[in-house]
Amino acid sequence: MNIPSELKYTKDHEWVKVDGDTLTIGITDFAQSELGDIVYVEVETVDETLDAEEVFGTVEAVKTVSDLFLPVDGEIVEFNEALEDEPEKVNSDPYGEGWMIKVKYSDASQLDELLSANDYKALIGA
Repeated sequence: MNIPSELKYTKDHEWVKVDGDTLTIGITDFAQSELGDIVYVEVETVDETLDAEEVFGTVEAVKTVSDLFLPVDGEIVEFNEALEDEPEKVNSDPYGEGWMIKVKYSDASQLDELLSANDYKALIGA
């Protein structure tokens, strides 16, 4: 199971990469393996400002649909449009080409509430 140490994580199995005032967010290797083959990623919240824990989109696998939760307050500034044609990138490269959104966050203190790689490993029993 791949859990990069430089990323932050959520209890909802999303990863967060901090780059200045922008976050790149996707779902973890654990999440994509639990979901199975991903066939569709829907994000219709670009240019919207949402609160932490609000649903920013959904990911659809062969057998299930899961909501995607924003880990911090912020404005969704970009969606990985490559996923419209190739949603399987979430399965094959969840931390790279399978990223989902970019967010400009508004409250840096919320980043402290995210899980470290070790905390996330403990959460999933890895």
